[in-house]
Amino acid sequence: MKNEDDSRATTYTTIAAGADFRNELEIRRSRFITVLRRATDEEIARSLVSDLRREFHDARHHCSAFVIGPDRMIQRSSDDGEPSGTAGVPMLEALVKRETSPKVTNLSDVSVVVVRYFGGVLLGAGGLVRAYSESVSAALDLAPLVQRRRLRLCSIDVPHAEAGRLENELRGAGYVMAETGYEARDTVLRVALPDDAGAISEAHARLASLTAGTLELLPQGTEWVDVPY
Repeated sequence: MKNEDDSRATTYTTIAAGADFRNELEIRRSRFITVLRRATDEEIARSLVSDLRREFHDARHHCSAFVIGPDRMIQRSSDDGEPSGTAGVPMLEALVKRETSPKVTNLSDVSVVVVRYFGGVLLGAGGLVRAYSESVSAALDLAPLVQRRRLRLCSIDVPHAEAGRLENELRGAGYVMAETGYEARDTVLRVALPDDAGAISEAHARLASLTAGTLELLPQGTEWVDVPY
C-alpha cells in the first residue's frame, strides 16, 4: 500500500477521531440507519460491516462504501442484496462528491454502512438510489469533520537563554510549535510547517531574519495531524 508520506495531497477532510457517528432516517416506512467510522485502512473499513451485522442481525441489508487515503486511491462499495447499483455506488458517490468547502471534494478515510429495515413499501430503483444517497449525505451534514494536514517538522537548536524569545517571535509570526526538547547546551524548538517548498523557504528566511543568520532550520520528517475546521 502506498505510504501516506508519498501522497501528492497535503491536506484532506475526514471524520473526527472517536466513536462511530450514527444517524437514522425513515423513508416510506423503511428505516435507514447510517453509521460512519474513521478508517485508515481496509481492515478497519470492513470491520464496520462485520460489527453492524452482529448488532443489527435481523436487518435485511447492510450496504457499505468506503474511501481511504490522502489521494483517495482506495474506493469500494457493496449493495448487499439490493438491486445492482442502487445502494453501494450512490453511497460511495455521496462520500467522494461531498464538498468539504466550495468546489473542494477531498473527504477520505471514511467507511459508511447503511442498515435498512424494510418497511413494506417498495421504493423502486430510483427511490433506492435517492434513499441511500440521502442517508449518507444527511449523516455527513451532522458528523464532526476535521481537516487532516501533512506538516513538515523542523527543529532549531537554540541556546537556552535565547529560546524563550525566539519561540515567542515564531508563535507571533503564526508558526505552529511542536513539542520542545532540551539538551545539555541547547533548547530544541520544533516547528510544524505546511509540507510545501514555498512555506519551508519562507520559514528559512524568517529564521535567518530573526537570528541574523546564526541558527538553522533542520528537517525532521513529516507528520499528519488533525486540524479543527
